[in-house]
Amino acid sequence: MREIHFDEIVEKVKNLVMDAEYKLPQDFIQAIKVSVNKEESDIGREILQEILKNAEVAEKEQVAYCQDTGYPVFFVEVGQDVRVVGGSLKDAINEGVRRATKEGYLRASLAYDPLFDRKNTGDNTPALIYFDIVEGDKIKIKFAAKGGGSENQSKQAMLKPADGLEGVKKFVLQTIANAGPNACPPFTVGVGIGGTFDYSAVLAKKALFRPIGERHPDPRIAALEEELLNLANQLGVGPLGFGGTTTAVDVKIEIAPCHIASLPVAVNIQCHAARHKEIEI
Repeated sequence: MREIHFDEIVEKVKNLVMDAEYKLPQDFIQAIKVSVNKEESDIGREILQEILKNAEVAEKEQVAYCQDTGYPVFFVEVGQDVRVVGGSLKDAINEGVRRATKEGYLRASLAYDPLFDRKNTGDNTPALIYFDIVEGDKIKIKFAAKGGGSENQSKQAMLKPADGLEGVKKFVLQTIANAGPNACPPFTVGVGIGGTFDYSAVLAKKALFRPIGERHPDPRIAALEEELLNLANQLGVGPLGFGGTTTAVDVKIEIAPCHIASLPVAVNIQCHAARHKEIEI
């Protein structure tokens, strides 16, 4: 049984969060560079160039790319042959977030009480953590900072099985169109199809971790990803909602079995501050 100490996880999570907040992923940067040459709108091209410039400054100066440093979301794969010593894995992750928020000068964005006084927790904890037990003796930690603007525009629907493929496409495109400038496009769009009411939303979030341009292994789903991406870029929303042909840089779909009477669909929109990163310990 391999042992990993609490303190090692804390330090690596702290660095993971700060690194993700300062540096946009290279697959997204490359997608924006490609989009600059394809964008048909003059103002759209200018905005895309500004996004690249902002990303360069944030990485160079080691400052948060966006003032909304987001809700910390983790997907953690824990090997069944590893044991955390010196504290719990959950506490280690939260302590890493807490230190990253303080040392990285990140905005505290969580309200402890969502309904009444909405008091800020002050340190971006508790994080949202999804655990999965896998084979092996390692821990893989995937982190995403989910900003309020794009998260607020995400949607879930319990469609009827009879709605079928056309119903799914209609729902996804309506969600993207309704998000408009409020979710700071160009978007990366995660879609979860199947599972249950709650799990479809988890699938949509997980989909956002796949590299831009990587298609689903099922050729039918891969074709649907391509179709939705093309249709999204015909909506005219454009960069930051000023119009244009770059509304989304990718659409990624994850699927799961569902009840015979159900067709759950969730759309999790990611703004252009596509902050996600992963490590393995």
